[in-house]
Amino acid sequence: MLVAAAVCPCPPLLVPEVAAGAAPEMDAVRAACTDALGVLAAARPDRLVVVGPGSGADAGLEAYPQGARGSFRGFGVDLAVSLGPDRAQGEQTGPQLPYGLAVGAWLLGRTGWADAPVEGIGVGEALPAGRCAAVGRDVAARAGRVALLVLGDASACRTLKAPGYLDERAAPFDAEVGRALGAADVAALAALDVALARELKVSGRAPWQVLAGAAEGTDLAGALLYEDAPYGVGYVTATWS
Repeated sequence: MLVAAAVCPCPPLLVPEVAAGAAPEMDAVRAACTDALGVLAAARPDRLVVVGPGSGADAGLEAYPQGARGSFRGFGVDLAVSLGPDRAQGEQTGPQLPYGLAVGAWLLGRTGWADAPVEGIGVGEALPAGRCAAVGRDVAARAGRVALLVLGDASACRTLKAPGYLDERAAPFDAEVGRALGAADVAALAALDVALARELKVSGRAPWQVLAGAAEGTDLAGALLYEDAPYGVGYVTATWS
């Protein structure tokens, strides 16, 4: 049963070593993410499932066990992370965490997560809404108290200098996402336009729809902790509890 969820953005710039001189500009986002993880810990889950963008635009579903490793070397920083406590010995033989889940692993490490076992799910950008919801229902149906850390960014088209340039559809899309996440509006998240989200370079659409499936039939209340678009990319932090 789903007992709590935290929704956080997952830009590598969230990691101070990656952001370098721009690190202070992300302090408010980091603080909101820390608060969101505090809500997860307070829920005392039996298991935490970290859901984020997959390793490629056309990836399907990717499973990552506790201790799966990732790094930010691709961003010029020699910083390694693991998904929850890493009890493995020697070199990792499985796949590396995609960047979004690596950011999630960094957030968990930063807050010293040790409240419950952790696993990760990477969700491909093209995965249909119905399939995302089914994944969420399967996760929520597991025994015990389940919490989700859901990672993803809103549109990357909010300004002329944004990664996706300026698109007038981006701000209204992000506003609806922020409203839905802040209100724990399952129906609104489930109805997000897959094609439009892809055009606006929204990395969070599929993970958010996994959350919507997991929350079906629950009575969770939402709280919006942060919403802004630094660097022209929409970042939203929210909690459901």
